[in-house]
Amino acid sequence: MTASERSLVEETVSDFVEREVRPAAAEADATQTFPEDVWDGLAELDLTGLTVPEEYGGFDADRLTYSVVNEILARGDLSVATALSVHCLATSCIATFGTDEHRERWLPEMASGRPIGAFALSEPEAGSNPAEMSTVARPEGDEYVVDGEKQWITNGKRSGVVILFAKTDPDDPDSVTQFLVPKDVDGLEVGDKEDKLGLRASDTTSLRFDGARIPASNRLTEVGEGLKSAFSILTGGRIAIASQAVGVADAALSAAVAYADEREQFGKPIADHQAIAHKLADMATDVQAARLLTRDAAEKNDEGVDAMAASMAKYFASETAVDVASEAVQVHGGYGYTKDFDVERYYRDAKITTIYEGTSEIQKEVIARHLGE
Repeated sequence: MTASERSLVEETVSDFVEREVRPAAAEADATQTFPEDVWDGLAELDLTGLTVPEEYGGFDADRLTYSVVNEILARGDLSVATALSVHCLATSCIATFGTDEHRERWLPEMASGRPIGAFALSEPEAGSNPAEMSTVARPEGDEYVVDGEKQWITNGKRSGVVILFAKTDPDDPDSVTQFLVPKDVDGLEVGDKEDKLGLRASDTTSLRFDGARIPASNRLTEVGEGLKSAFSILTGGRIAIASQAVGVADAALSAAVAYADEREQFGKPIADHQAIAHKLADMATDVQAARLLTRDAAEKNDEGVDAMAASMAKYFASETAVDVASEAVQVHGGYGYTKDFDVERYYRDAKITTIYEGTSEIQKEVIARHLGE
C-alpha cells in the first residue's frame, strides 16, 4: 500500500471514530455492552476483513496499515479495537494455516463482519505458559473430542467461530494442535461475562468444552504444531496491542492538553505553569517514541517474523499507555478521578495492554532471549 493510500485509510477511519466510536464509548463502558452498530460500521468499511486475503473478499492490509488502524480505533474505544484485533487473529489463523476449503467456507463471511472470530489459547492454570494447558482434543475415528476450559476469551459470547489450541495427548506437552471450532457445536458452553476493571464493553468470557465433537478436517495444523503457529500469529497480535496502547496514550495526552489549555489557576491556564507544561512535554515525547517503535516493528514484520521488535513495541507502548494515562488523570486533578471526563476510562483501560497477549514480563523475556542473536 502506498503512503497516499494509507493516508486515505487513516482519514476514513479517523472520521468514523469521531462520528461513531468515540460518542458511544462512555455508555458502552458504563453498561458493559459492546456497541454492535459500531461493529456493523467497521464491516461496512471492510475493516473486519483487515487480515483476510483479497481473493476471499478481504482488505489484506500490510502490517503498517494494520497498526495505524488499531491505533486510531483505540483512540476512540479500546474495547472496539480489541474485539477487532482478536477477530483478525482468527481470520489470520484460517488464512495462514487453513486449507482452501476452510478459507472458502469461513473467510468471506468473516470478512463481511459475521461470524465473529475468537482465539482460545489461555486457560485458568495456563496463561503465560500455554504449554501447560490441560484442554485435550482426543482423536476418535474421524473426529476429535474436546474437553477442557479456556479463559479470558475476547468475543466469547459474540463469536461464531473459535480458533482453539488443545493437546491431542494429555501427557505430551508437544502435542498442542490448532483447531477450528464452530460455536454452535454441542458440548461447548460460554461462561459468564467477566466484570473487569477496564475494557468493560469488551465481551470477555470463559469457554468450557465437555465432550464437544469436531470433524478431524477442522484441524488447522499438523499435530504438535499448535504452539508454533500460535506464537507466529501472536507476533502480529502484539504489534496490534502496541498500536492500541499508543492510541489510548494519545487519547489521554490529547485530553490532558485540552484540559490544561482551558483550566485556569493563579490567573492563567495551567498549561502555562512549567510543572504542567513539562509534564505534557514528557507525555508527548513518550507517545511519539512508542508510536515510532511500534511502526518500526510493523514494517519489520512485513518482511518476515521479528519477534524481538514486536515484543519491544508491545512492552514499551503498553507501559507508556499506563504512565501517560496516569499523568493525564493528574493533570485533570480531582476531575480526572470522576466519570465526567474520559481520562478515568483511559486510565482503567490502559492497564490491560501490559497484560494480554503476553505480559510486560514475558515481553522482556522474549527481548532478552534475542539479544545474543
